[in-house]
Amino acid sequence: MEQSKLSAESPYKEISARWDPDEACLPVIDEAPVFHPTAEEFEDTLGYIAKIRPLAEPHGICRIVPPPCWTPSCPLKEKDIWENAKFPTRIQQIDLLQNREPMRKKSRGRKRKRRKNTKMAMCRRLANPDSEVNAASESDEKFGFQSGPDFTLRDFQRYAAFFKERYFGKKDIKEDGQISDNKYQKRWQPSVKEIEGEYWRIIEQPTDEVEVYYGADLESGALGSGFPKADSLTKSDLDEYTLSGWNLNNIPRLPGSVLCFEGSDISGVLVPWLYVGMCFSSFCWHVEDHHLYSLNYLHWGDPKVWYGVPGNHATSLEGAMRKHMPDLFEEQPNLLNELVTQLSPSILKSEGVPIFRTVQHSGEFVITFPRAYHAGFNCGFNCAEAVNVAPVDWLLHGQNAVELYSQQCRKTSLSHDKLLLGSAQEAIQALAEVLLEGKETQKNLKWKSVCGKDGVLTNAVKTRIKIEEERIQRLQTPIKLVKMDINFDLDKERECFACFYDLHLSASGCQCSVDKYSCLRHSNSFCSCGYDERFVLFRYPIEELKELVRALEGGLEAIKSWLMKLRFGCSESQKEQDDVVLDSEENVSDRVLPNSECKTEAVDMDSFNKSTSLTSESFLIQKFAASVEPVSLGSIVLGKLWCSKHKIYPKGFKSRVKFFSMLNPSTICSYVSEVLDGGLIGPLFKVSMEEHPSESFMNMSAEKCWESVLERVNREIIRRRSLGELELPPLELLQGINGLQMFGFLSPSIIQGIEALDPSHQCGEYWNRKELISSVSSSSTSDDVKLVRGSSSSLSDENDDKLIGEKCDSFEGTILVLKGLLKKANLDELITMQKLLGSNAESTQWRVEIAALIEEIQKSL
Repeated sequence: MEQSKLSAESPYKEISARWDPDEACLPVIDEAPVFHPTAEEFEDTLGYIAKIRPLAEPHGICRIVPPPCWTPSCPLKEKDIWENAKFPTRIQQIDLLQNREPMRKKSRGRKRKRRKNTKMAMCRRLANPDSEVNAASESDEKFGFQSGPDFTLRDFQRYAAFFKERYFGKKDIKEDGQISDNKYQKRWQPSVKEIEGEYWRIIEQPTDEVEVYYGADLESGALGSGFPKADSLTKSDLDEYTLSGWNLNNIPRLPGSVLCFEGSDISGVLVPWLYVGMCFSSFCWHVEDHHLYSLNYLHWGDPKVWYGVPGNHATSLEGAMRKHMPDLFEEQPNLLNELVTQLSPSILKSEGVPIFRTVQHSGEFVITFPRAYHAGFNCGFNCAEAVNVAPVDWLLHGQNAVELYSQQCRKTSLSHDKLLLGSAQEAIQALAEVLLEGKETQKNLKWKSVCGKDGVLTNAVKTRIKIEEERIQRLQTPIKLVKMDINFDLDKERECFACFYDLHLSASGCQCSVDKYSCLRHSNSFCSCGYDERFVLFRYPIEELKELVRALEGGLEAIKSWLMKLRFGCSESQKEQDDVVLDSEENVSDRVLPNSECKTEAVDMDSFNKSTSLTSESFLIQKFAASVEPVSLGSIVLGKLWCSKHKIYPKGFKSRVKFFSMLNPSTICSYVSEVLDGGLIGPLFKVSMEEHPSESFMNMSAEKCWESVLERVNREIIRRRSLGELELPPLELLQGINGLQMFGFLSPSIIQGIEALDPSHQCGEYWNRKELISSVSSSSTSDDVKLVRGSSSSLSDENDDKLIGEKCDSFEGTILVLKGLLKKANLDELITMQKLLGSNAESTQWRVEIAALIEEIQKSL
């Protein structure tokens, strides 16, 4: 009785199964490649993975043997953790991994020891914590791995040794797991191939019940990581490994891994998981979440045998498993997501599935590639650690994964669109630094290498935009399109109610269901409400996403436009974003938000029109320009882009002016004009409605900002006139508004205030021209020129140029002609001219090019 009681409470159960070497089922398959990086190659983790990918990816998996000098210590072997820290295990019935029957057909004749009242411990990553409850509630209906006892590492090592020695029958083991004679410690051990042959015999030709424990999917945040972490560093000699890119705590967010744009620490994806194994403990056929790369490092112990299938043959493996296990797949269509089913490599090979094998030893890495199915088992007591990583080339695989998940109505673990857009935006910043500033850092050049017309990042963004555009075109119309709030999914996951598709880029909703949304694919089945109640939220309009592609392809205008958006959150195209309606012909037309209100002053348009000539522009210039009110003069920034011969643009300058409302042109409201720091592209000019800051325009030109305002006001006037509204300002009067004047840069008082910011005349170009005008005016009669002392910049540029042209020598005249030429140039032409006239013109190459240009000009004269 005492013996029986001890056995029931102890994990050291009677092991009746024994090794049968005569019936071994050793699969004959090809080996996966093994790589031995040099110490220099090993320094760049993602660079090395990219280097070996063309050779390794066709095999699905590969093994990497670090340089001999790379020997990180393992904190898990510290005495306190080894002897006291406990971890949970799951029970694996190895003989049932391939041969079990569906639960509804399970034979009652076969007796098996089962633990009662145990919860399921499914070997899968749960995207939603709530699904743990679901898994537990279905424990009587689904096959899974039941919970086993908790162990310390020391105790698990003892049990693993007890099982292996008892199973292979070479030692005298006591019931409590103690070996009777220490001299047997060095006796015979089965080889990897002998263990492998027996493992597949148990699975393919089971004769006995074989039950083992596996400490799988253990959060390293709880038990601890097998790699040193910065927050637990105690010895200086660990610094190298704490900061290493091969430290699995670091690799997910290395520069170049798009997982660095995921803000959450997703357990098992960005935070490594530990795996404590014993002989025969298994990981069944599966692919990584979102078809990510994975890295597995074996810290210590007996080898781990791996099998891999290339990602482009994933469907072949799925087909073979459905063919050989039809009843199981009928009962559980998503069986492969459960990670509880093995299928012999020999069977897969007979079905034409390419399969490869590798044996991982202590201190080695195994990499699995996107959508590469992999499986395997442990040869004895060992401890491994694994995590995911996502180089840029993964993005197309990740897109395929989320589309597949949507079809399967499977929850996602992360937001693919967030990673994609984060990568694209980071790449644009890098392109700007390379193309506009010449900063060819290693990081910038790596991002540049994935851009261009056929870059992997560019193609990934193109693919996503094509999917989005096609889904928008399939929407039933008319339906209202509304700009998504930037924090829409900041604090909570947003997913489709029907298929769990991530909604970072767009979402469909209805006023009848607060906080419930669908993807565009399920928009038409969201509810039965009318289209006036329904809407689609979008983060970026399609045209802006297409501009993103042009930026990734290297278009300077597109790069600068997106730089403005990234820095300040808006762009010129914002005028098209805020609220649009998709009509029956898939056209987008502007529409004012129904609840928009603005603190405005009404205008008596009847008296306004009667008192104003239809051709008089001076009325508007005087009326509105006189209302410019300086709010802040800002501060001087040195540099050619921040001042010219005619103007100084202080950073932080802000003014307020009255003008017709863009939302309701029959009223007048306040606009705020600002000068912002655009970094590489110099000053950025922004105009926004004071009461509606989201109604804004930004440009590298003050004039174009106000041209955009005028265009928006004119469109609204035309729209309202088409609806029969009469009390609106005449369009003819809205053609001559001067952007510089509306900013206040032509106001004498504001000019004097700005000049006072630069008492030491650091803006040399501006002050040199001012002195030139002053000297010319002093030699002229008062009838020839009227110059206001102390505020000469208040003169129009046209009068200044005429004055200088008449009174200055030929060099000054040439400069004025050149100035007129530059005014007509576009942005690319200006950038080229800047390079031509800058320091690069001193080089031999530039002198040759300039000489050739002069020759061409002479031929045209």
